[in-house]
Parts: sequence; C-alpha cells; structure tokens
Amino acid sequence: MLELLLMERVMARELEVGYVPPAVITLTINNSRPIELGAFVRAFTSIAKEYQDSVDDSPDFEGVAEIYVKEVRSGSIIADLWPVVASTVPIIAGHAEQVFLAVEFVEKWKDRITKLAAGIVPENFSRSDLKTFSGAVEAIARDPEASSTLEVATFEDGRRKIKAAFKFRANEAKAVERTIEGEYQRLEAERDDTHLRVLMIFTRSDIGDAPKDKRSGERVVIPQISDKDLPIMYASDLAEQRVKHEIREADDNIYKKGFSVDVSVLYRNSRPIVYRILSVHEVVDLPDEE
Repeated sequence: MLELLLMERVMARELEVGYVPPAVITLTINNSRPIELGAFVRAFTSIAKEYQDSVDDSPDFEGVAEIYVKEVRSGSIIADLWPVVASTVPIIAGHAEQVFLAVEFVEKWKDRITKLAAGIVPENFSRSDLKTFSGAVEAIARDPEASSTLEVATFEDGRRKIKAAFKFRANEAKAVERTIEGEYQRLEAERDDTHLRVLMIFTRSDIGDAPKDKRSGERVVIPQISDKDLPIMYASDLAEQRVKHEIREADDNIYKKGFSVDVSVLYRNSRPIVYRILSVHEVVDLPDEE
C-alpha cells in the first residue's frame, strides 16, 4: 500500500506544469457526424485499459500504468495522451523504457484490431478484451466516413518524431464489431457436462409426455450440481418412462422421492440452465424432514 501511494505521488510530480513525457500517444478521430458521448468516452477508456494490460503483460516490467489526457484539440477529435508508468525499482520507468512500452502498446493495438477486422479472434482473448475493443471501434463504426489513428511520438531536439502509428476506418470497425458479435455468440453457445448417479429431486412435475430433447416444463433440484431448481429434458424414451411411471402410477408423493440419474448439464456463460436426463438408475424414498 505504501509503495502504491509513493508511486501515485511520483506520478503527480512528473505531471506538473512543464513536464514533457518521453512519449506522447495521440488519438485522432476523424468524424463527419457528431459522436455519441458514451462512444466518445469508451474510445478513451478502451485505450487506458489496453495500455495497462499491455504493461501488465510485459515480462520485463512490473508497475502501475496510467493514461492522462493532456489536450483535446478542435476540428477532428485529436487527443494527446500521456502514458506514465511507475514501478517499485526504479520508482519511475526510464525514458527509453517508457517509449518502448508506448510503442509496444500501439503495435499490439494494431495487431489486435487488424486480426479482428479479418475475422480472427486473437489468442486468449477474454470477454473483457471483447468489451474493450467493442468500445474502441464503436464511434468509428457508426460513421461511414470516420477513421481513427493512434500514434506514439517522441520529441527530440524540439522536433516531433513518430515511432509507431496505426489507422483504421469505418468498414474495418464494422468488421471488428461483426467478429466480436460472433465471438459473443460462440461464448453464449451451450456447453454440456455429464454427471453420473446424482440425486435428483422434483420441485415441479407433469403427468403429460414431453417431446424428446425438449424442455418438459418439469423442474428439479440436483444438490450436487446446484441448489437452484432447473427445467429438465429427457434424452431417451426409457428415462422418461421410468420417471413418468413414478409420477402417474406410484402411490407415494413424487416430491418425497429421489432419483439416481445420469444427467448432462447444459450451460450458458458458465451458468447451468437445464438438466438433460440420460438415464434413471434408482428411485429412493427421501427421509422425512424433521
């Protein structure tokens, strides 16, 4: 905690009036239409997050990275961003190191947007990354004449020297959005996980037949998997017949019985949404609640 406070104080000192950073990252948005405020903000927050992630991923450096907006100029939206990196030893990264990190960041930004525009999801891309780059391209995708340029420059002998730059246009931004939407859909797709001989208890039953592999309207709890009751479907006629026999013909209350079943759990976003009954091994009486 003390180290973090020290870093913050050093950052504040470095950003005093008159300070010239080793590298300046400039974001330029050439727009022909007004930009919705949320999309405008997300264009900046996506850069800030990706810059921090880029520093975090660097094998040679460990520190706290921040992006500061120094100036937003009129006309097209042109923002000078000051990247500042603080570490424990040294307290502030050296000038050459900060330039390297800024250049590496822009190159990584270029690589990721280029891949997404080509329909390729970068390796190990997380949901958080999808959100970051969705925000990064949103303002450009909404304007058919828009483009965005991200570049990093240094100032040597008073002259601005561009070290790395990347530009993308509306058609590429739209392609990025399509790729991200497709990846979201893939992640939303249901996955299954099979459990053998688990105890299933009904919370809602139905004497009617259910179409195979369609939700039956019945709900059960399988404590070994989740405390929440979920709908079921039957994977086989035999499994359904065994359960329906207990519902229709047995003298005992179905809610006082437990079923030992093999079940396939269907998930969405790591959340179980339905139980698919594969087979029924045994029906047992549940102990009376005291």
